[in-house]
Amino acid sequence: MEERFTIDPIGVVRSSRAVADDDAWDAETSTIDLLPPFDERALRGLDDFSHCIVVYVFDRAGWDESRVLRHPRGNPEWPEVGIFAQRAKDRPNRLGVSTCRVLGVEGTRLRVAGLDAIDGTPVVDIKPHMDEFGPRGSTHQPAWAHELMRDYW
Repeated sequence: MEERFTIDPIGVVRSSRAVADDDAWDAETSTIDLLPPFDERALRGLDDFSHCIVVYVFDRAGWDESRVLRHPRGNPEWPEVGIFAQRAKDRPNRLGVSTCRVLGVEGTRLRVAGLDAIDGTPVVDIKPHMDEFGPRGSTHQPAWAHELMRDYW
């Protein structure tokens, strides 16, 4: 399949973080400023939801084939797993997805908490979180994932 897609940013993250540190993201409050042609109509009703899903581009991350299999965060105590079994920023298409608390909407600005994206990050989509789109049934994950996420939020 040799198909390519063009995705234009719909907004940009404004945050106090300039470096993609791995932990304490829940303490971060960010603003997403919409870009033209989007105006306040695009955010109308979003503040009726407690959370939203933000899709963004890790525009300062890189990718090379040697990263397809690795220890998460380079920790040799965790198993070597494929890139699609982890949420590292260095990914083939550099897309990030985060569920954030909606703090408010002011015109073309969306204020959120817990967005793990740094200042200037391009946003390509925002969706309301709806319970019905969450996992159905019970979930599970390996112990190393719980360890990795211990201080993330």
